[in-house]
Amino acid sequence: MSEHLSTRRSVLKAVGGISAAMALGGAGVLATASPASAASAASAASAAGAAGAAGAADDGFGLTIKDRNEADPRMWYYRFATDAVEWDPAVNVLLPDDYHTSGRTYPVLYLFHGGGTDQDFMTWDRLPEGGIRAWTAGKPIIVVMPDGGHAGWYSNPVNSHTGPRNWETFHIDQLLRWIDANFRTYAEYDGRAVGGFSMGGFGALKYAAKYYGHFASVSAHSGPPSLRRDLSAVAHWANVSSAALDLGGGTIYGEPFDEARVSADNPMEHIESYRNKRVFMVAGTSPTPVDPFDLLNETEVLAGQREFRAGLDQAGIPHEWHEEPGGHFVRPEMAIRDIDGIIARLRQA
Repeated sequence: MSEHLSTRRSVLKAVGGISAAMALGGAGVLATASPASAASAASAASAAGAAGAAGAADDGFGLTIKDRNEADPRMWYYRFATDAVEWDPAVNVLLPDDYHTSGRTYPVLYLFHGGGTDQDFMTWDRLPEGGIRAWTAGKPIIVVMPDGGHAGWYSNPVNSHTGPRNWETFHIDQLLRWIDANFRTYAEYDGRAVGGFSMGGFGALKYAAKYYGHFASVSAHSGPPSLRRDLSAVAHWANVSSAALDLGGGTIYGEPFDEARVSADNPMEHIESYRNKRVFMVAGTSPTPVDPFDLLNETEVLAGQREFRAGLDQAGIPHEWHEEPGGHFVRPEMAIRDIDGIIARLRQA
């Protein structure tokens, strides 16, 4: 490990198609642990009643609760109707062990999943070695894990033929405010972190820069920070994957590109926006050579993270980076290290 604190067809052919893992990003993510269960209507109603004394959540900020499960002491589940997204997106909210008895206010980590039809708000709870529940046991932090679409790219697309898919609006304008209104959070810069894997790592880097005052810490686990390198390979892949999986032929960035949108979302073009933030990155150095899904994906991520780190270095912006053996997957030891660093950076509970 090295560590430091401190025309579309031609493009896709040139980069080997950019692995579907960039948006279908979870081949190395899922394990056999049980996911947080989405309640049936009957069990949800019962759970909501049982949770009333603890302060059950309410509608608001453009979100109407359609389904909920507050039975588990730590993992609370909600599904919403919202004008921002045509299908009803969900969220898991993981609470600290002592949330219901302490009366304390807590910092919050917004944690995003990768792309693909098998990736959603439950992904981080399916990971090996206990997943996010085990990694945060006994730790004073709330973790919010929302849906982000199969290939939503944590963006409002230029066009959609399947109804609204405005994930950025859902996350930033609606969900963040809803969380602060319904849970004991520090609703401030020093009270929030954002992180994610693969497509979710890109989303975290994007939101941290684009909404500078929202997040004091940002983490990218195999997340691509550069949309324009290698003939804009990642931006093209965002278009291709979203057209196929989410938008019915629509695209995130338009064809040809809406260049202003690409620039607004590209972490590499906003280096200065990471100043005074905790920045944490992980990339794999040895993806499986016989697996093009893994090889092309993590090779692009690693090159992009090195480019991004160089930009941070040149600007004199401290950051923590790790290059680890293996390919495109979440590394539990790095996730735990990251969570501990987030808690140390944010306002204490």
